[in-house]
Amino acid sequence: MQEKVLNLAVVGAGYWGKNLVRNFATAKRCSLKFVCDLDEKILAAQKKSFPAVQTTTRLDDVLADKTVGAVVIAVDVPKHFDVAKRCLESGKHIYVEKPLTLTVADAKELVELAAKKNVKLMVGHLLEYHPAVNFVKDMIDTGKLGRLYYMYTQRVNLGIVRKNENAWWSLAPHDISVICYLFGSQPVSVSAWGQCYLQNGIEDVVFATVKFNDGKMANIHCSWLDPHKIRKMTVVGSEKMATFDDMEASEKIRIWDKGAAVKKDTVASYPEIISLRFGDIVIPKISSGEPLSLECAHFVDCVLDDKKIRSDSLDGLRVVQILEAGQKSLKNNGAPVSTEDLL
Repeated sequence: MQEKVLNLAVVGAGYWGKNLVRNFATAKRCSLKFVCDLDEKILAAQKKSFPAVQTTTRLDDVLADKTVGAVVIAVDVPKHFDVAKRCLESGKHIYVEKPLTLTVADAKELVELAAKKNVKLMVGHLLEYHPAVNFVKDMIDTGKLGRLYYMYTQRVNLGIVRKNENAWWSLAPHDISVICYLFGSQPVSVSAWGQCYLQNGIEDVVFATVKFNDGKMANIHCSWLDPHKIRKMTVVGSEKMATFDDMEASEKIRIWDKGAAVKKDTVASYPEIISLRFGDIVIPKISSGEPLSLECAHFVDCVLDDKKIRSDSLDGLRVVQILEAGQKSLKNNGAPVSTEDLL
């Protein structure tokens, strides 16, 4: 019996799109049929690397080909909505790079359109496919960290300074998607503070707090104006704590056997009511695998086998909710903004 193969097109092959081209061109059960981009030089480079792939500057060419079952969208973020909508209307399954759109209203429209057309919509929340993140997710789900309290993330460096988006929209989607994935609960409000040091109206640094409906909370620090390059998250539970440092070459996860317990059956003084525990620090061996390759393979398998996508349309909508709420809070000096009010 011949194995099913997904014919696929990549739209946008620039800064990040070229990595998607490379991974889908070599993915199992997948045949990369088109690369579409407005830049002829980019197309020429892709044609040189993958001679069998058709190249075009016209999205219409991709949509008109009935053999193309799915489209991967890596165009500039302001174009996500228009390109994704056209692909969905043509009945194509789609993978859209993060963030899904720039507004909750646009994200909702795409979610509803995908459901109406009965096609898959996946968002490129890459870190949800990182083996280290999934190691922490498994610890949470199996209760090894105890009751989850809170987490915080740092994504800072002296890096690319963008002109069309602030550090919040550029950097925070990675961490927001991981926070929602690990917590497995709904955000209820966002409070964000930032400053525009290099360009008027474009925040270079942002500190944000996201609160969830079950009492958990998360803090996000993102900046492209910082002396350190940090890609790190810390998760605090009642039994243990975990850190994920993506800048580490191999020892990315550390499990801290530390905690604090409250003795509720005593009327003793404070030092006797709170007991602190200091145990070992464990560095576990994490399975290897390039997150982007795993993510691309997941999309192909979910389309061909009709499986539920991990970073699906609702996941993409939730991240845009938090981003838009955070942006509104930034403009209102950190005032909390309800995510539910945006739906």
